[in-house]
Amino acid sequence: MPETTAYVRITQQSWQQGEIAGEVRAGEFEWEFQWCFRQGYLSVKPSAGRALIQEPLGRFLERWDYQLEPGGDYAFTIRAEL
Repeated sequence: MPETTAYVRITQQSWQQGEIAGEVRAGEFEWEFQWCFRQGYLSVKPSAGRALIQEPLGRFLERWDYQLEPGGDYAFTIRAEL
């Protein structure tokens, strides 16, 4: 099964506002995201390729949210070739 590594950089985090923001890149795609974890809302921009990353990124953020820190670089694997 094909796999692609997605690289995540956290640029902002606010526990008071319930938000984490950052950048993610996978293959030739790059996106910016904002996760409002109290509302359960994940915004990914631009729309090009968003359908490929939104669900796996959401799962990654939900799993690791308390360990993510601004300036941190993280990675996860997507079971698709981007």
